[in-house]
Amino acid sequence: MASPRRRKSSQEQADREHNLRDVNLVLPRNQLICLTGVSGSGKSSLAFDTIYSEGQRRYVETFSPYARQFLDRMDKPRTDSIEGIPPAIAIDQTNPVRTSRSTVGTMTEINDHLKLLFARAATLFCRECGEEVRRDTPDAIYRSLQRRIPEEEGQRPRVALTFTVVIPENFTGEEIEGYLAGQGYTRIHSRTSQHLEVVQDRLRFEGSNRARILEDLEAALEHGRGHATVRSLEGDKAVFRFSSHLHCAECDIYYGQPSSNSFSFNSPLGACEPCRGFGRTMGIDHRLVIPDERMTLAEGAIKPLQSKSYLKRQRALLELAQARGVPVDVPWSDLEPEHREWIWRGEGPRRKGVWYGLDRFFAWLERKSYRMHIRVLLAKYRSYDICAECHGSRLKPESLLWRLGNLRDVKKLIRATDRHKHPILGFDDCIFSTLPGLTIHDVMLLPITDACAFFEGLRLPGVMDEATSLLLEEILGRLRFLREVGLGYLTLDRQSRTLSGGEVQRINLTTALGTSLVNALFVLDEPSIGLHPRDMSRVIDVLHRLRNAGNTLIVVEHDAQVMLSADRILDLGPGPGAAGGEIVFSGTPRALLRSKRSVTAQFLRNERRLARASPRGIDEHCQWIEVRGATQHNLQDIDVRVPLRRLVCVTQRFRCELN
Repeated sequence: MASPRRRKSSQEQADREHNLRDVNLVLPRNQLICLTGVSGSGKSSLAFDTIYSEGQRRYVETFSPYARQFLDRMDKPRTDSIEGIPPAIAIDQTNPVRTSRSTVGTMTEINDHLKLLFARAATLFCRECGEEVRRDTPDAIYRSLQRRIPEEEGQRPRVALTFTVVIPENFTGEEIEGYLAGQGYTRIHSRTSQHLEVVQDRLRFEGSNRARILEDLEAALEHGRGHATVRSLEGDKAVFRFSSHLHCAECDIYYGQPSSNSFSFNSPLGACEPCRGFGRTMGIDHRLVIPDERMTLAEGAIKPLQSKSYLKRQRALLELAQARGVPVDVPWSDLEPEHREWIWRGEGPRRKGVWYGLDRFFAWLERKSYRMHIRVLLAKYRSYDICAECHGSRLKPESLLWRLGNLRDVKKLIRATDRHKHPILGFDDCIFSTLPGLTIHDVMLLPITDACAFFEGLRLPGVMDEATSLLLEEILGRLRFLREVGLGYLTLDRQSRTLSGGEVQRINLTTALGTSLVNALFVLDEPSIGLHPRDMSRVIDVLHRLRNAGNTLIVVEHDAQVMLSADRILDLGPGPGAAGGEIVFSGTPRALLRSKRSVTAQFLRNERRLARASPRGIDEHCQWIEVRGATQHNLQDIDVRVPLRRLVCVTQRFRCELN
């Protein structure tokens, strides 16, 4: 018998898993095989509980005993033998993700490539003035001065090149000047108690002095510890500051060199500290604390103070409110803003005759939350709010100062003012609208279709090295895969736990395609779920690409387009449960259309059709569910009315949102 390595097919004998009845199969390798049949006929038992289970079990057994203890062990299926089966990967509709740290970007590993790209190729902009921050070299400084120093009457002005020396605490200014004079620096431009601005050279800024200017700039940067100043001695007396560090010379702000983890919200280096990279913080919802704003303080508007345990605090609030002139018989909605502020913020720490405020009350409860009844009480008034520090970006402010791309390419996708503006930025919207490119959070917020267009048109300054080029290719490849399977409407920032089963399966499908696996067995469960028929060709193309790469695909499917595009079809039946478990047909799609025994073939030939039930009408007595202003995910402020006691079908194209 041929060894499994040379085998061109997988053989299965006497499969009795669940309702399968001694099924014997020979499945060819490197083909797209579709399992179909009536519901309950044994398709999943054959595909997942037998073929995938045995392929995964044998693959896990190749690991050491130490490694196997950390992996899930699959049960051995009830078969006599299975031969020639390759390592198996299941891509089903289940969404096992429950953590909000997982997003579309992390699932597809696009985030991992993005953070590397930003660390290598992004440009830094100052948070105060919005100017580009870069490491200045003498050549770069000279080119900058050529652009910024104008000619006057056919010649450029005289300039002074200076550098700053810090006076140590144990020295006087005169002593430092003496040391400088010993090195030939006798001209001092300005003095303070802490600094000396030393003149490196004075000369006319013109092309004939280029070599001398470059030499002076190099010396000034060296003696000024990376800082140099160029002052115009004529005309407008302009001052130009430069730095060889990541330092804004105009604002005197230093920036650190980022690492790849500085752009990851799953790393302590990049995650926003208050929300720890979740983008939301847990706090107290004022609307739950005061659910009915028509009530007064005396009537018990503050709900948590009405329990027996805290009635004493309610009485103290009323007494102190009356003493401070805060009305207790006026509805909460009519109270003055300063009165509401007093009730929430209080006057100071808790002591006799002082109202400490509801904020301190809940802070005190937080310190007592080791008690179960306190945790239950707090849970009634908690809410998840957008983090006030990062505004939902999940990253530290410094990570959002780095940008990729230019303004022209950005304007093709979104308005420049619609980009995420972090509150750390100290300049106005006019300057913000002129900033080029996108931050990593801006990229995360783009629909995948737009993100793909952004990277396709991205032109990085300078010559790209091989690593940067590979990163761009990998990002573009994965974005295109997602677009091809009809997920172009998703954003990379979309939480994985909010995705439907069909979306998760197609994401996993593109991830498998992006890893370039070969000689593997992929088992899929209805990849057509959630897609409009006009978009099925994209998924079929991805399935064919996986097959053409040297893999075997087994797809459980009822969609006619997928069935007819398969290399081979297995039709199980003839009925469900105990009436199924047999191979009714095995062959090509064309041969299936000629089968007389297959129920599936009868439907494909339109010989059998489902009987249509007469719809129930909608009259004036019908009741409705009304949804107004829905904006969840990509819903665009829509209003919907759904009749009660009716069967309502919600259909879609792939850009719609049904969840």
